[in-house]
Amino acid sequence: MIKLRRINNKEFVVNADFIEFVESTPDTVITLTNGVKLVVKESVDEVIEKVIEYKKRIFEGIIFNIQPLQKEHER
Repeated sequence: MIKLRRINNKEFVVNADFIEFVESTPDTVITLTNGVKLVVKESVDEVIEKVIEYKKRIFEGIIFNIQPLQKEHER
């Protein structure tokens, strides 16, 4: 989940896995996989960075959980 701000500065959270694409029109518009469009204050680059950071946290958690299993299997 990533935290974003609507044009009126109200914060909300969106599931980054449901983002289909992000465009600048000039406002930043996020289109979700279900067709819902969200207009946000963040730039396209800021949204991309938030998604990357979110994915890093997810994958680091997976790797962290897999490593003990690999060590256990090596015994």
